[in-house]
Amino acid sequence: MLVLARKLDESIVIAEDIIVKVISIDKGVVKLGIDAPSNISIVRNELLEDVKDSNIASSKEVGLDTLSQLSKILKK
Repeated sequence: MLVLARKLDESIVIAEDIIVKVISIDKGVVKLGIDAPSNISIVRNELLEDVKDSNIASSKEVGLDTLSQLSKILKK
């Protein structure tokens, strides 16, 4: 992991076309602005974790036997 220190209004460039800029710093909260091409997906990590946890919980509720049967039906 690369760790960089940036001040207000400073930025970093990733792969020539992604710019991450420090927009504000207030009471220990840093707001970042990200300028990237529209084909680049930008998602907060906690949202990805929530989806992952939800998927795991759903798979446990349904059970592997049900998923296996569903897979067989869909292959037909």
